[in-house]
Amino acid sequence: MRVSCLLLLLALPVAQAGQPVTVAVASNFADTATELATRFTDDTGIEVRIVPGSTGKLYAQITSGAPFDVFLAADQVRPKRLEQAGYTAGDARFTYAIGELALWSTTQADCERALRNPAVGHVAIANPAIAPYGKAAREYLETQGLWNAVDERLVYGENIMQAAQFVATGNAAVGFVAAALLEQRRLPRARCTLALPEGTYTPIRQDAVLLNRAADAQSAQHFFAFLRSEAARAIVTAGGYKVIH
Repeated sequence: MRVSCLLLLLALPVAQAGQPVTVAVASNFADTATELATRFTDDTGIEVRIVPGSTGKLYAQITSGAPFDVFLAADQVRPKRLEQAGYTAGDARFTYAIGELALWSTTQADCERALRNPAVGHVAIANPAIAPYGKAAREYLETQGLWNAVDERLVYGENIMQAAQFVATGNAAVGFVAAALLEQRRLPRARCTLALPEGTYTPIRQDAVLLNRAADAQSAQHFFAFLRSEAARAIVTAGGYKVIH
């Protein structure tokens, strides 16, 4: 895989030394993005700066002029809006990862029972207004007829990592999380996990766009092309995400 990655990079114009790439990344993907950045830097010598946050807030920062070169969102909606509004360089938007939603708890033996039992305490969820995984969690609750039943128990994180931390610290009994995060060492061991079935929420397709600031930046274009390589796709898959074949 390293050979195919290097061949792809060698086919691109040589990036200017000392020209770092700044990437706005949905919080659920921050660890995997860091691995991608490390691999890219090892292969090219180009520094990549990862700026994590909720997709909604990063989108607002981009439209307010934040100095990002690449946007790795947790949905397709906001990258498409940026593209339509002229904030992107060209029409290179693509789906770099497909995420899945899960329930988890560090204290409860049965995640579904904990979700349905008001006696066990709070339910953590990312803010559906700004975080795609929060939106997916709300869709799941609505399809199961549970939204009104759990409404008073919900505690909202600004992004999916903050929602996960509510569970990790015991401030919520159970919570919705990106399934990929359960494979990462930063979270404590779960006592229960539950992968939520397809069809109970809209598939979480995560799109990438190259932003206007990078229109003439070879290093950013270099990194954006790398994201499509087999080496990058292998890292994304190892991070717990699906990719489009």
